[in-house]
Amino acid sequence: MTKIAFIFPGQGSQQVGMGSEFIQNSEESKAFYDKADEVLQFELSKLMLEGPAEELTLTYNAQPALLTTGVMIAQKLIKAGIQPDYTAGHSLGEYSAFVTSGALSFEDAVKTVHKRGLFMNEAVPAGQGAMAAILGMEADSLREVCEQVSAQGETVQLANLNCPGQIVISGTKLGVEKASTAAKEAGAKRAIPLVVSGPFHSSLMKEAAVKLEQEIENIDIQTPTTPIISNVKAELLQDAVEIKKEMVEQVYSPVLWEDDVRKMLELGVTTFIECGPGKVLSGLVKKVDRSVKTFCVYDEASFNEVVESLRGE
Repeated sequence: MTKIAFIFPGQGSQQVGMGSEFIQNSEESKAFYDKADEVLQFELSKLMLEGPAEELTLTYNAQPALLTTGVMIAQKLIKAGIQPDYTAGHSLGEYSAFVTSGALSFEDAVKTVHKRGLFMNEAVPAGQGAMAAILGMEADSLREVCEQVSAQGETVQLANLNCPGQIVISGTKLGVEKASTAAKEAGAKRAIPLVVSGPFHSSLMKEAAVKLEQEIENIDIQTPTTPIISNVKAELLQDAVEIKKEMVEQVYSPVLWEDDVRKMLELGVTTFIECGPGKVLSGLVKKVDRSVKTFCVYDEASFNEVVESLRGE
């Protein structure tokens, strides 16, 4: 029996023109973009469809943009009769999972992730933090490298454990540089600096988490109707209390994406559908288990392919 997980990408997957085919062809799809503009009181949809890319990439724009596109695509799939058995998202993508699973309203989610982006931007001034992808090194060895650098006064830690052989580190600019050099000396194949605006998923984001915690006190969170897999613990999130805790801790905790994928496999998921621009998460899923089916839905052709393939399963 086919078990399906909807998975949602995080920052870095945003593209100018995201979702454009859907909203040109469907008033229902366009309504998500219109609602985001209304909630945020600025033309996010214009940025998403026309750019410029530099402005769309700013964290407080990229976050609501990816959420809007991901939720819109998920709802389109559900309307076509494709129901997820589980949902999960990478970092910011987790909010799209919250909405799709019925835990959070779309309006509250758009408002919250915009604020989340602003808080993250304020926590560490641009240029002071950094992130880098370390390829070909085990988590325990890399953690040891990060702890040694941090002990010298420059914060750096594991941020995204994405798949075997790919881990992202995050911290101060100098801390990430030192850890990248030390990792290569310790046997890592490559260290690739990431083009990001801050040291996400590190302890440097705790100030942002405190502000976010105050913000989410005012929003209504429901028990999810579809199970959600947690980034922080790679376990099921089953009630509003757990989800609120996840929202706060996730800002400064590592994203356990490889463990999330393994958890979904353990729960019997055989098909992963990435809802949103890009193919990053589908690639990571395949690096964990090549035997599963993956689809990426980002335009009409990819949407039709999924519907055709899964119809009747």
